[in-house]
Amino acid sequence: MQPFAYARPETLAEVVALLERHGPGARLLAGGTDLVINLRDGRFRPEVVIDVKRVPELAPGIRAGDGGVLVIGATTTMTQLAAHPVIRRDLAALADGAAVVGSVQIRNRATVAGNICNASPAADTAPALLVHGAIVVATGPDGDRRIPLDAFFVRSGVTTLGPAELVRAIEIPAPGSRIASAHQRRTRRRGHDLASVTVACGVDAAGLVRVAFGSVGPRPLLRVDETGALGDPEATDEARAAAFEAIFADATPSATSMRAGAEYRLAMLRVLGRRALEAALGRMDAGAAA
Repeated sequence: MQPFAYARPETLAEVVALLERHGPGARLLAGGTDLVINLRDGRFRPEVVIDVKRVPELAPGIRAGDGGVLVIGATTTMTQLAAHPVIRRDLAALADGAAVVGSVQIRNRATVAGNICNASPAADTAPALLVHGAIVVATGPDGDRRIPLDAFFVRSGVTTLGPAELVRAIEIPAPGSRIASAHQRRTRRRGHDLASVTVACGVDAAGLVRVAFGSVGPRPLLRVDETGALGDPEATDEARAAAFEAIFADATPSATSMRAGAEYRLAMLRVLGRRALEAALGRMDAGAAA
C-alpha cells in the first residue's frame, strides 16, 4: 500500500472542495469495505482518502421527505436498511437484498451509496432500488442534481457522476399505489459470496410488473412487463415464460466468469425470476388481506 494523505472534513462543502482540488487522486471513505481492499491490493493509489463519516449531510438515516419521498442517507448501512420497519414493509426487496450483502461485519459497515457507486453488476441493492424507481441525489460544485438510478449506471465500475460529485442521498419516490417486491440471488456457495445472478421483482396494485436483474451483463438492468402476463393471475405458464424471455433478452453473462458459466446463469435467471415474481405476488396478496 502506497502512502496517501488523509482528510476528515466536517461539511459537504469541504468534501466537494477536496474532490475539486485532487480530482481522480481522491477517494471517499464511508464504510470502506471495498476501498480498504483496493488500497491494500494496490488497485487504488490515491493522493488523498477523504473520510466523510463526520459530514452531517451524509449521515445515516431513513426519513420521509417532501411529497412522501423516502430519503435514505448516503452512509446508511446494509444492517440499517435490512432492519428498518418502513423498508421491510414498503420496499421488501431492498431489505431482502441488504440482508445478504457479505457477512454481518460487512453489513455493519457497507453503505448504500458505496454499493451503487461501485457500480458492480452484482450489487445486491441495485435491482431492488431499480424496481422501486430510486433516484440518486448527487452533489457537486454546481449544487444538487437528481439522477434516476437507471441512468446512473454505465458499466462495471462506471457511473454518470461528474467530476467532484458525490452521492448525498438516495430517494424513493412515493408510488401511485402499493408495490410489493422481492429479491432473489444465486451464489456459488452459501455464505459471503458475490452473486452469480440477482433478480428483484415489483408488482403494483394494478398488476404492473417491473423486473430488475444483475450479474448477467456489464450493469444491472430494469425492464417492465409490457404483456401484462406476469401480473395476471389467469395467465398461462407459457404466457409468463414468454414474458420472461422478452424481459431477459438483454442478459449477456460473461463466458469467462469464475463464478458461474453463461448458460447456467441464463437458466438460473429464469428460475429466480419466477421465484421473485411468486414472492412479490404473495406479499401483495398478504398485504391486501391484512
